[in-house]
Amino acid sequence: MNLPAAPALHAALETTWPPAERRPCGPFRLRHGAGGGKRVSAATLDGEAAGAAEIDTAEAAMQTMGQAPLFMIRDADAWPGDTALDDALDARGYRVVDPTVFYCAPVAAVAQVPRPMTTFPVWPPLALQTALWQDAGIGPERRAVMARAADPKTAFMARHRNRAAGVAFVALDRQTGIAMLHALEVTPSFRREGVARELVGAIAHWAQGQGAAHFALAVTEANAEAGALYAGLGMTRTAGYHYRQKPPAP
Repeated sequence: MNLPAAPALHAALETTWPPAERRPCGPFRLRHGAGGGKRVSAATLDGEAAGAAEIDTAEAAMQTMGQAPLFMIRDADAWPGDTALDDALDARGYRVVDPTVFYCAPVAAVAQVPRPMTTFPVWPPLALQTALWQDAGIGPERRAVMARAADPKTAFMARHRNRAAGVAFVALDRQTGIAMLHALEVTPSFRREGVARELVGAIAHWAQGQGAAHFALAVTEANAEAGALYAGLGMTRTAGYHYRQKPPAP
């Protein structure tokens, strides 16, 4: 089974969960996340290497943007310079935050025709979907990330026991053919009742209809329950990344 390599997964992540702004800074690409979280706020190394002065400049630029210095460290086989950057940031006292992995599969392997009246694609999101996200801690800044994503995209809502039970967002990166799942949340009272599994299958079915070849998502390693769900759906753990974050000054 041929799955997309790390560069394609990161490209799809960038397209389907975009920052408010990108700007070059020496060998780095900086992102202004506008409060949308680490994925849209972390700097990445576009050049082959970064010296101490260039890291200093990137730090200062992120602070000027109103963001704490934050770097994403990706797989060394695709980005060899990230290993040296990781070591340099470690020496500066940066700590590792949120090790994350991609899960991926051919979209046909995950897609399931939804049962009637169980899942609904809706864009723009309904007030009920927004409320479910808000209750799960996904506030307006992260919902603004969804609004910035290019089409095709949609929000999904799951219905279980005649009540709204879950919500998610998905978008397709046509360049790579990867549909990326984001912001999947199931109402606590409906967890462990198969809602997430049914929702993911329906979302992959939608993505297949949009022409996606692969279906993927990124999840933190600490979220073992989610990882088990995606592995159980036949998705394969592939590339990964982590962040280096500068602790606040004393």
